[in-house]
Amino acid sequence: MENTWVANHTVRSDFDLVGLFSQSKHPALLCVVIFVVFLMALSGNTMLILLIHYDVHLHNPMYFFITQLSLMDVMYISVTVPKMLMDQVMGVNKISAPECGMQMFLYLTLVGSEFFLLAAMAYDRYVAICHPLRYPILMNHRVCLILVSSCWLLGSVDGFMLTPVTMTFPFCRSREIHHFFCEVPAVMKLSCSDTSIYDTLMYLCCVLMLLIPVTVISSSYSFILFTIHRMKSAEGRKKAFATCSSHMTVVILFYGAAMYTYMLPNSYHTPENDMIVSVFYTILTPVLNPLIYSLRNKDVTKALKKMLNVEFVFQETIK
Repeated sequence: MENTWVANHTVRSDFDLVGLFSQSKHPALLCVVIFVVFLMALSGNTMLILLIHYDVHLHNPMYFFITQLSLMDVMYISVTVPKMLMDQVMGVNKISAPECGMQMFLYLTLVGSEFFLLAAMAYDRYVAICHPLRYPILMNHRVCLILVSSCWLLGSVDGFMLTPVTMTFPFCRSREIHHFFCEVPAVMKLSCSDTSIYDTLMYLCCVLMLLIPVTVISSSYSFILFTIHRMKSAEGRKKAFATCSSHMTVVILFYGAAMYTYMLPNSYHTPENDMIVSVFYTILTPVLNPLIYSLRNKDVTKALKKMLNVEFVFQETIK
């Protein structure tokens, strides 16, 4: 018995990812769909980053935060999806313990950073709408850099706290992770030791990671709605509401899925539902963000049309 236990810890150092494709009746079609969505997310977010970088009219705090959001989306969809697609094409589903730990760390860092970034974006909208005259002072470039740096730092703290502890637990059960990447709850189910204390600490950590940004967002938008209601200009109300509704759409999509994954009791979870929810906020949200912030934003669509017109004129000149 002891030899079997040792063998499980030393010989088998890799995991099997039992992901989305094993649950699908048409895995090849699903693989193509996810690949297309992945390309859309990469191209959409990259285009938004370049557009904001090159158009001087978009050089303000709101678009600086949107650039960071797009960068995070590109990075964390790249942490999970390429590995999943390559495994399906190559016919393998294994991931080594170091790769699993690295994927977990990057994912936790990026998602944690995005939690706080969305709060910073809500605060930015609060200052812009409720204190427009003081906006250039309260949200100067230095303040924006501090806020963004703090978001990345707090996100990395989440990764540094949870990843080492999770990966040092003994895994002497099945090595099959019922997920398409190394998400903490899915990996913890493989542990043969008592994880109740760690589960409680992880729950409290996630509550804080969500509670602080949600409090900032809720407070900011309460003041914003009150200010919009008092606006005399119908056009001003419409513009403020359009900007805020775009941001609230992203917040609801992202936080809703995260709360389901990390705050609901285990009795509410099944591997199939967990994977579906994870697809929602690791694959679909990155492709929706650039659409939400570009199609519903007149400044971005104007800058995009301007860039396309310049390219068209340049091509015509060459001909």
